[in-house]
Amino acid sequence: MNTPGDASAPRTAAPSDGPLAPDALAGRLTEVFDVVGPLYRRVQRAVEQGQAVEGLSVGVRAVLALLHRNGPMTVPQMGRAQALSRQFVQRMVNDAAARGLVETTPNPAHQRSSLIRLTAEGQAAITAVLGREHALLRQVGGGLTEQDVTACLRVLGAMLRVFDDVDVN
Repeated sequence: MNTPGDASAPRTAAPSDGPLAPDALAGRLTEVFDVVGPLYRRVQRAVEQGQAVEGLSVGVRAVLALLHRNGPMTVPQMGRAQALSRQFVQRMVNDAAARGLVETTPNPAHQRSSLIRLTAEGQAAITAVLGREHALLRQVGGGLTEQDVTACLRVLGAMLRVFDDVDVN
């Protein structure tokens, strides 16, 4: 039985190297959504199961990972980067701050919006989470190439841009 995204799944048209017609592209992108949805939910459950180890919710993990990757940010910047409401991000920041994982610092660019940055404890927590996730992701097989991953990111990025104007608040 083929699973969504299985390269051996039957297709309605033969593969081509040229751009797809809009109707054909829409159909193929629906297949992408059919894979991304379950993948997202499974990864979210895996993170929640690992919460017992690190004690992090999915939302706090997302905030810590964003700060780890980008350095100090404001809550509104984090909300925009993650396409989440500012209120939700603020709750996650508050949870992380209560555990000593992040701290606020003055923002020289904007007095009303403090910068949030990782503490040493927050850095240690996200490093542990990312290490565990890295070990899991090393198990992905399929002979994937750099070109495969680049193409996947290109497709997902193009899809994300279509929804840039969707209100997350």
